[in-house]
Amino acid sequence: MARAGGVASRAEQLLGTAVVATTPVAGGDNCTTTRVRLSSGGSALVKTRPHAPDDFFEAEARGLSWLAEPGAADVPQVLAVEDDCLVIEWVEPVRPSVEAAERLGRALAGTHRAGPATFGADWGDGYIGLLPMPNRPADTWPEFYATRRLLPYLKLARDRGGISADDAGAVERVVQRLPDLAGPAEPPARLHGDLWSGNLVWGQEGRVWLVDPAAYGGHRETDLAMLALFGCPQLPRVLEAYHETAPLADGWEDRVPLHQLFPLLVHACHFGQGSGGAGYGARAGAAARSLR
Repeated sequence: MARAGGVASRAEQLLGTAVVATTPVAGGDNCTTTRVRLSSGGSALVKTRPHAPDDFFEAEARGLSWLAEPGAADVPQVLAVEDDCLVIEWVEPVRPSVEAAERLGRALAGTHRAGPATFGADWGDGYIGLLPMPNRPADTWPEFYATRRLLPYLKLARDRGGISADDAGAVERVVQRLPDLAGPAEPPARLHGDLWSGNLVWGQEGRVWLVDPAAYGGHRETDLAMLALFGCPQLPRVLEAYHETAPLADGWEDRVPLHQLFPLLVHACHFGQGSGGAGYGARAGAAARSLR
């Protein structure tokens, strides 16, 4: 399926249009991504992964559709989804600009503002990278963050050797203090859930598209902290435009390490004892110790 001929024939089946060319797309760690050029003159992006769980691509498609709210950030249209692949609208990338960063900040505020009724997701669990992601709803964000985000991945990181006992203890102490560390209570926000710079496509006309979501209802500061974790082009302007549109609660900058604990633990789980695993576990421990 991942070979060009297989991707082309599968796209033709699903889209009902002839494929005239295929081009590999770099950047995906978990899936093979291919641009298919269609006889109609347009293009689409096909994502495949051998032996993916039956609901793997369905979860991503559901997240993209859920994020596609009026007045919110742009997301590619889902063209087709099956157990073996996902086909979405192709977005032609361009260089990041200050104007696009400003638009992204305002649009992301719109996405968050269109929040669900609860923390979590009423459609069931999802995926973060290749890991299952529990989404059972909770009444408060501290409860949700502790029981659906930090503790499950802390346990898995320990089991895989991705975090030391000392660093794990530091994270556990944060979990115990979460109600005091969480800041002012906020309503659930509609989150992308895996919003690092690699999941932004800077497109034409100043539009920035969100891709590869791990969507759920959570705390809006989590998406912003994720943007900061691995670097994002024009990040200061993104945050400034966001804050101008939807002011953040006092102390949000001090809470950035709290919200970064989740993606750091996820990375510690993914890498385990291999290259980088213990490094992410150590970063999680350092982030936990920095919280006062």
